[in-house]
Amino acid sequence: MNFWSKIRALFTARKKNTSGAMASAFDRFKSWFSPHNIFTRKNAHTLASNETIFSCVSRLSNSIGCMPIKMLDRDFRMISNHRIADMVINQPNPNMTSFDFFRTMEVLRDTAGNAYALKDYDENYQVRALWILDPGKVEPVIDKNTRELWYEIQPDEGPRDYAHNLEVLHVKHIHGYGYKGISPIEVLKGTSEFDQKVREKSLDQIESAITASFLLKLAGSVGKEKKAEILENFTAFYKDNGGVLIQEMGVEIDPIEKQFIDTKLFEVEKITRARVANVYNLPLHLLGEVSGVQMGAVEQMDLGYVQGTLVPIVRQYEQELNRKLLNQTERQRGWYFKFNTNALLRGDMKTRGEFYFKGIRSGWFKPNEVRALEDLPPEKGGELLYMSKDLFPIGKEEGRPNE
Repeated sequence: MNFWSKIRALFTARKKNTSGAMASAFDRFKSWFSPHNIFTRKNAHTLASNETIFSCVSRLSNSIGCMPIKMLDRDFRMISNHRIADMVINQPNPNMTSFDFFRTMEVLRDTAGNAYALKDYDENYQVRALWILDPGKVEPVIDKNTRELWYEIQPDEGPRDYAHNLEVLHVKHIHGYGYKGISPIEVLKGTSEFDQKVREKSLDQIESAITASFLLKLAGSVGKEKKAEILENFTAFYKDNGGVLIQEMGVEIDPIEKQFIDTKLFEVEKITRARVANVYNLPLHLLGEVSGVQMGAVEQMDLGYVQGTLVPIVRQYEQELNRKLLNQTERQRGWYFKFNTNALLRGDMKTRGEFYFKGIRSGWFKPNEVRALEDLPPEKGGELLYMSKDLFPIGKEEGRPNE
């Protein structure tokens, strides 16, 4: 059975064992795609209860979702009249925009450690949609005879189904032997539990500081009923007299100095923030840690964030799209998907102005290319490359060789 026969059999037959032909009809997955929470319960709970982790995941997923994606040819020209390009760039499935699709995939990757999207075919066996799967119900498996990678998928009801690795887009965090990424939530489990205990202690301190205001000392020991009576009289008098108290003989009233929270707990919060940032490979200043950061260094740190954090993630998405959505002929033509990371490094007006100025005068930017980056329409003459005439080769003077 050749490759395409295997793929066609994927949606027409049922896998009997790991060495036989594996198949699944897409209809059996339809119940997955009705509106429901696609997160596993444990990861969703951690994401919703820890603002530091939520901040990291929001930063990464929004960065991936905001980056423009294009299909290009070997000459870096955009390919727009292609059904796969239109699907990926605009509407990966009928329920999602491209932004929502890639942001959700990244959220799943950053919580469960893996994000999966199943290819859906039309009647002409052309890919028409990409459906996001619940990562908690997908398990990578290896065929013991062919050594090919398959994905075992457990629907809400019915038997397990299997999909060949070319039918499932899979982006993941780092991992060791195997094909399943490690969940950052699991790595941060101890940190999250410690952070939760610190928060509980902080709330207890705040509650105690608010409710306890005075220390009432009596001259002698009294019974339980008498204590309750004295406390009730004290509270009523304080309330009825606008906060003014009269100290009687044999009674001492000392105000309790309120300290809402131990300042050392803020140091613990910094440690938690640093640990979370390390796991997600994020610069600390993106999580609000701005102490010691000079304003001039922020742009350089943002460059480090793009190059050190986002580029490896983006590369994984690009290779999954190229390998599983483009056929071999299209790849041999030089077609490929490309996220534009430069969109995150545009800088302020002054920095961009200097960058464009040097690019145009040095002949590696066309004026219309700059106008396109600034969302301006092209102008006549702007499609040409220009070179400044005040530059001459070394060893020449006014364009003539030196004698």
